[in-house]
Amino acid sequence: MSAERNQRGGEDLPAALSQPARRALIAAGYSRIEHLTGVSEQELLRLHGVGPKAIRQLRQALAEIGMAFAGS
Repeated sequence: MSAERNQRGGEDLPAALSQPARRALIAAGYSRIEHLTGVSEQELLRLHGVGPKAIRQLRQALAEIGMAFAGS
C-alpha cells in the first residue's frame, strides 16, 4: 500500500487517513508527516480520533521517506 498524500494547505498526511484522525493530528499541530518524528506512537494514541489503524498508516508513510516516530 503506497502512502499517497494529501497536499492541501501545507498538509501532507496520508490520503487514506480517516477524517477524525486527520482532524486530531492537525488540531495537535501535526499537519506534515515530518512533524511526527518528534512524537511517539503512544502520545498520538492519546489523541481522540487516532487509533491503531491510523498509527499503522502513519508508520508506513514515515518509513517510505526513511523516518520513524520518536523512540522507534
